[in-house]
Amino acid sequence: MIQNTLNVEQSRQLLKALADPIRLDVIHALAQGERCVCDLTGDLNLSQSKLSFHLRVLREAGLLTDRQSGRWIYYRLQPDALSALEAWLAELRRHCSKSAAPCSS
Repeated sequence: MIQNTLNVEQSRQLLKALADPIRLDVIHALAQGERCVCDLTGDLNLSQSKLSFHLRVLREAGLLTDRQSGRWIYYRLQPDALSALEAWLAELRRHCSKSAAPCSS
């Protein structure tokens, strides 16, 4: 879903996914590496249903990948999505330094 450059919809979806404090907590927890849902529920003090909702939003935005091992599901950050977001922000930064053209009226 995520390429090197983000379109408007992709950037909106990523930023919306990151706008929630609980989802940011999940991102910070996964910054340490792959984690099992059972560990995340305890570490973040969330019910499994609430955590599952937020994990789904992050996964649908392309920020996470998951794998199943037996009855457990493990989540990790998706580096490509983070790189694309970083490139998009760098592009915004480059445009911020451009001066406007003189007004013609």
